Amino acid sequence: MRMPDFWRAEGALWPARLLTPFAAVLGTLTLRRMARTGFRAPVPVVAIGNFTAGGAGKTPATIALAEAFSARGERPFVIMRGHGGRLAGPVAVDPRRHAAETVGDEALLLARAAPVIVARDRAAGARRAVAAGATLLLLDDALQNPHLIKDLTLALIDGAFGFGNGRVIPAGPLRAPLEGQWPQVDCAVIVGPDTAGIAARIGPAIPLHPARLEPAPEAAARLAGVRVLAFSGIGLPEKFEASLRACGAEIAAAHRFGDHHRFTPAEARRILAEAEQLGARPVTTEKDHVRLGGHPDLERLAARAEILPVTLRLAPETLDLAYRAVDSARSRISTASGPA
Repeated sequence: MRMPDFWRAEGALWPARLLTPFAAVLGTLTLRRMARTGFRAPVPVVAIGNFTAGGAGKTPATIALAEAFSARGERPFVIMRGHGGRLAGPVAVDPRRHAAETVGDEALLLARAAPVIVARDRAAGARRAVAAGATLLLLDDALQNPHLIKDLTLALIDGAFGFGNGRVIPAGPLRAPLEGQWPQVDCAVIVGPDTAGIAARIGPAIPLHPARLEPAPEAAARLAGVRVLAFSGIGLPEKFEASLRACGAEIAAAHRFGDHHRFTPAEARRILAEAEQLGARPVTTEKDHVRLGGHPDLERLAARAEILPVTLRLAPETLDLAYRAVDSARSRISTASGPA
């Protein structure tokens, strides 16, 4: 899906107004779904989500939490739907035999940091993970999903995009009315400078913590002063392009595709031909790169394209909040279980 221009705060108003009745119905249904009581897992559960459709940094945040908890001696498993893949699961992701078409691009990225279970029924995924030895569950893109009771929920918000035009899908990018989602969130994490006025909109409703995306230093050094052709199929492609500029790259051309876009051989050939014509190096995101396979032209583009990995730096207070929530949940679980 490619984000319509009118979803942005500065977009045209008439399409949003026309779609508002449909948004009211969908928003109500989503809030009712969020209010359901889910399965209580026998290990702590941390959910990462966002208020809107589109990229806000959920995958890098999940990776950052997986690495932080692993360093503490935990064995975190990621439970996710596997958007863009066709397997309903629950299935343990194996990058050696699974592709983006089967489990989704994000699952392949997350599997580099922690074991991943793709499951449309997240309660079933949780049971599979616990049976495999998980001591902690990280739920990717789960703010609106009620299948599991959560011990901590973090909502990621892009500092530049904010809430777009502030309307609910399909009139805007919100998955449900903001005020109805706030009770489900323990902390909002603003990624990048808050140029969209997020803090003013949320006020004291929920705690706000900062975070920042950083390009990998090695990739940034390789791209400094380089003329590039950027191509991406992510929720907010302008974030990727801003990261390239921050590295000192010169963007000769930029091609934006819908989120989770499946590149075709013809598109791969066009990108390579245009890059050669412009004297530019093709460059893309990690998430897009894992979808470049299954055909010689796609594999040729994958071999030629530079990747710009990014890391999400969570604030110390965010990590402390997560650690306390997990420790508290484990104490509650131990008390409820009683003596062995």
